[in-house]
Amino acid sequence: MTPEPPVAELIDLAATPTAVIRDVVAVSELAPFFDRAFASLAAVTSAQDVAITGPAFARYHGAPGDTADLEVGFPTARPIAPAGEVVAGELPGGRAARLVHLGGYDQLAVSWGRLADWIGEQGLEPTASFWEVYVTEPSPDMDPHDLRTELVWPVAG
Repeated sequence: MTPEPPVAELIDLAATPTAVIRDVVAVSELAPFFDRAFASLAAVTSAQDVAITGPAFARYHGAPGDTADLEVGFPTARPIAPAGEVVAGELPGGRAARLVHLGGYDQLAVSWGRLADWIGEQGLEPTASFWEVYVTEPSPDMDPHDLRTELVWPVAG
């Protein structure tokens, strides 16, 4: 029996400082970009003694097509000083719709579609920027069905 898909919910977010790398990346090159970016981010936050306070995320500035305009990063205890590609950022506070995606990244688009539909059904207006929080850190030997990703989409209305 297939479990029922998770239900979306409205949440209130506090603004959160972040350490990020932003770029426009070909969708086919996202995995290498993520790997390189997360390694750089970890090195810079460690060198500056800035605590990472939560899981990695990717914040998209508009819907991806052949390319994605995004920033990847970590929430931090305080803003970092710029170092190379790594800059201080912020995940915005306010009202957002959230849905937890269970399973592999190859099915994220389906969950994003469900969240977009749910937002519309609530009479809310999604913003142009949205993000994924990678609650479960992937590893080469794990079962993709064990991955948990929070989809967060700020809303107005």
